Amino acid sequence: MADLASMSMPELRETLKTEGLPDYRATQIFEWLQRWGIPEWSAASNLPKALRERLQAEHPILGCKTERKQTSRDGTVKYLFQLHDGEQVESVLLKYEHGYSLCVSSQAGCARGCIFCASTIGGCRRNLSACEILGQIHAVQRDLHIRIGHTVLMGMGEPLDNLDSVLRFLALATDGNGLGLSIRNISLSTCGVVPRIHRLATHRLGLTLSVSLHAPNDELRSQLMPVNREYPLGKLIPVCRDYAIRTGRRVSFEYVMLRGVNDRPAQAKQLAALIHSFPAHVNLIPVNPASRGNFEPSTPTAAAAFRGTLEIAGITATMRRTLGQDIDAACGQLRNTVNP
Repeated sequence: MADLASMSMPELRETLKTEGLPDYRATQIFEWLQRWGIPEWSAASNLPKALRERLQAEHPILGCKTERKQTSRDGTVKYLFQLHDGEQVESVLLKYEHGYSLCVSSQAGCARGCIFCASTIGGCRRNLSACEILGQIHAVQRDLHIRIGHTVLMGMGEPLDNLDSVLRFLALATDGNGLGLSIRNISLSTCGVVPRIHRLATHRLGLTLSVSLHAPNDELRSQLMPVNREYPLGKLIPVCRDYAIRTGRRVSFEYVMLRGVNDRPAQAKQLAALIHSFPAHVNLIPVNPASRGNFEPSTPTAAAAFRGTLEIAGITATMRRTLGQDIDAACGQLRNTVNP
């Protein structure tokens, strides 16, 4: 069974040609799958009924079905999607002044084991296909009748552990005959899988690379993030610098503020010294109180002092708004609530 919704136009045209369909059918089918994101072939109204039935039987669309939806008082919407084989993934919709941003999952679960993240509970069940990543965008747009302009690969999973599908997703999401997203409006968040950051850089795509750092030294980072034992800062920071040089885009470093753990002024100075030599931005994130490990968020005073120390050192830093705490909006929380 060929996954038509994960194919590029040339791939789709060639596949359908072997099945006896003309090129214009490939154009129609690509538009239904990629621009409109239909969940079933019955919605493809300009295709003959016999062809729709054939496609449904031979090439069912492996999209996302909404299993649960929660809406926060602040407008954040959390979705729990069920995939065709029963696996579940989460997406979070955020509304900003510039429009809607959707945080999507790239894996069902995660194997990386960061101690404050609920996505790692139960490990990684499997990778998502390109159409299953795209399907999260299509499902939310259909549900809310909106257009999503920004996408963040920062939901469940480590995107670089599923790089082939992620690259295919990026190509399809930015196709002008499909969703038509700007690559500059897509961010990819990684815990720091060094060889695959290097591989991503070679594509020179121009998307924003967001690296989950969370500590300014190897000792602390290895305690919080097991990936650091394999790819310590001495390997991670140079490849981030190379990414910035190759793509011309600054690297964003995600830094969850943990009270009494990583939020001291001396640690801010360490962080500034670590990343000062190339275009970088630090996104300071208040930890969700319901995260794993029973961490507490930094006090407003400590967070402001940390940010101030970075800015004095010439590092641009912002404090992320806290959204969706009343709806299990942290990665993995809703899935674990439904399936404890």
